This record gives sequence, C-alpha cells and structure tokens, in this order.
Amino acid sequence: MNRNVFKTYVLLAALGGFLVIVGRLFFGSNGPFIGLALGLLIVGGSYWFSDKLAIRASKAQPVSEQEAPQLYGMVRELTTRANLPMPRLYVIPSDQPNAFATGRNPRRAAVAVTEGIMKLMPREELRGVVAHELAHVRNRDILIGSVAAA
Repeated sequence: MNRNVFKTYVLLAALGGFLVIVGRLFFGSNGPFIGLALGLLIVGGSYWFSDKLAIRASKAQPVSEQEAPQLYGMVRELTTRANLPMPRLYVIPSDQPNAFATGRNPRRAAVAVTEGIMKLMPREELRGVVAHELAHVRNRDILIGSVAAA
C-alpha cells in the first residue's frame, strides 16, 4: 500500500475515533454511536467530496479544450509521458500565481491553475509547475492533502 494512502487512512481513523470519544463525553452512553455516525459522515464525506470542496473553495471554473488549448496540450503531453490519466482542468479567476492538484486518486484528479500564473509565467515555467502538480497526483499526495483540507 502506498505510504500516503496509509497516512490518509490513519488520519481518517483518528478523526473517527476522536468523534466517538467526543460523542461519549457529550451524549453519555449512547454518545459513541452518535459520534460514530457523525464520524462516518464526516470521514466518508471528506474522502468522497474533498476534491469538490477544494475546487469550490477556490472558485475554480472548469475549462474546455476549446477555452484553454495550450493548457490542455501541455497537460496532455505531461500525462502521456508520465502514464497518467488526463485530469479535469480548472482555472481560478485570480491574479495571484498559484496552482494545485486535488482528488482521491489519479483517475479522479483535478488540476487548477490561476489566471495569474498563466499570464505571468513563461510556458516552460508553467510546464514545470503543472508537472509538479502531476507528481502529486502520481504519488497520491493529493488524497491526504484534500482530506486534511476538508
């Protein structure tokens, strides 16, 4: 098992255990069941929906290949070379240069870049930033980061 996936499971289990203990403290003898139910909802939700939460929180907008052909071409080339599936692509309406990857696995990955980074960076530097984000996808760093952010 990948080390980052293992760390994610430990993080989720710790959160669930914490909620069981808090349930006992606040709700008495039935509290652990209430805490367990809340824990399953929160842990399950953060696992399944953390990518959507990150995209929504950043106000990222999905872009089509017609809207961002250079970005799509760059990402397609990098994913082909890395033997990764093509992630969903988003653009964040912000002048601040930034980029991030999110998702629970490479098949569900998304990469978001700001308008600012696309304007400010030369193509080769932007390619390096996107390659860095795709390395997070390949190493499954995005799952633990997404769950922690959620």
